[in-house]
Amino acid sequence: MTASRDPRVYPDRPWVGVGVVVWRGDRVLLVRRGNPPRLGQWGLPGGAQEIGETLFEAARREVFEETGVKIRPTAIITAVDGIVHDKQDRVEYHYTLVEVLAEWVTGEAVPQSDIGDTRWANADEAAVLVEWSETLRVIQLAAVMRDRG
Repeated sequence: MTASRDPRVYPDRPWVGVGVVVWRGDRVLLVRRGNPPRLGQWGLPGGAQEIGETLFEAARREVFEETGVKIRPTAIITAVDGIVHDKQDRVEYHYTLVEVLAEWVTGEAVPQSDIGDTRWANADEAAVLVEWSETLRVIQLAAVMRDRG
């Protein structure tokens, strides 16, 4: 039997995904990615939205699957283009990421599924750990939204 190709790699269309900025007090939940794209990098929990699932349902499911944490989504922050090209400049990954603001409800963050590590970080720590500038921008937007209440 031949292994099936992952349709998210060299896709024929963008995939819709969610990224979730989860706050617990003044700290945001970060995950170290265990799979490409951005393998080994610190970022936000999240993943592909499933058929029939709302954005908030996807946010709750993805955060729980990746960290064991239960959350309460509160708002849409923004949308981000997650496009990664290979060495030949072909589109290897293409996600339209809808970024969701959420509050921690319960659970201790423990790496699950495809996550290498988890961490609660304040803004200064996140600025050092996170490599992708879009993730930092989204965290900053989320902080402003949260402060405005």
